[in-house]
Amino acid sequence: MSLPTNVTTTDNSLLKRVMGFREMTLIFIIIVISIIVSVLSPNFLTGENLITTALGLAADGILAIGMTVVLVSGGVDLSVGSVLGLAAVIAGGLYLSFGVDIWIGSLIALIICALIGLFNGYFIARIGIPPLIVTLAMMGIARGAAYVLTQGSPLSLYGNLRGFDFLGQGKILGIPFFILFFILLIIMFDFLMRKSAPFRLVYYVGSNENAAKLSGINVPKVKISVYVLMSVLAGIAGIFTLSRFSVAAPTAGTGSELNAISACVIGGASLAGGEGTVLGAILGTILVGIINNALVLLNVSVYWQNLVSGVILIAAVIIDYLTHQKRS
Repeated sequence: MSLPTNVTTTDNSLLKRVMGFREMTLIFIIIVISIIVSVLSPNFLTGENLITTALGLAADGILAIGMTVVLVSGGVDLSVGSVLGLAAVIAGGLYLSFGVDIWIGSLIALIICALIGLFNGYFIARIGIPPLIVTLAMMGIARGAAYVLTQGSPLSLYGNLRGFDFLGQGKILGIPFFILFFILLIIMFDFLMRKSAPFRLVYYVGSNENAAKLSGINVPKVKISVYVLMSVLAGIAGIFTLSRFSVAAPTAGTGSELNAISACVIGGASLAGGEGTVLGAILGTILVGIINNALVLLNVSVYWQNLVSGVILIAAVIIDYLTHQKRS
């Protein structure tokens, strides 16, 4: 009789390590909402709609992965949506205007994104300027640069892209490569955040920065690395977006930073730092995406989407605040 008991205990402890209460609650909410929407709209659970929704979530989901790391460190990055758009514009502009190979152009775009992250991290970690101010300024700089480079007009890349369009439009065994790549990132970063020593330092810094310094952790280095990672992930999302639509639009990624923050907070990341999981952020992204998709399928005006997203963000922040008040 002891064997089944031990097995059950082991299974439960494993489940608790992989998923917390917030993640399990989100999964339950997602299932309930999906059932309700599928009853109201038979088109919701069709394969075409699910793949389209997943493709729409992928870019925001990649941003949410990086935003989780940033929030856990005790910071925030409002520039990610603009960096996404700028990466697409740089890669597309180099290809169209200077004949640079699209793959090389994409690499250059990612390097520039890394430098943007380095800029953010340096002024936040070394100079001591609040993350909100630094990244808000960078949001304007990156978006403005995208408009200047394109003169406000989208750049069309339709034509011979040397297989570049496979990133956003190709499929493997019927599944879009973009989705497969997104899933790979989720698995990799969720594992790293839970098991990797360098990423555990991010939790220590976010939980108590002074204690982290006293314990010998190079706090500025950790913070700078976090913002570089965030900007590179935003650049990757921008490159995949460019490949998916074959258009480098200066407006790409507009509002994505709020979607990413909302998803992370809904998924359990704390605005105070030190808490958050990649799995929770992705579940938050899925929840927001399902709600937006439901609004479209139910013929609700598109203008309601921003309102609903704002309400969800406020609700998540209130829950986060009340949770920390209760603990204190």
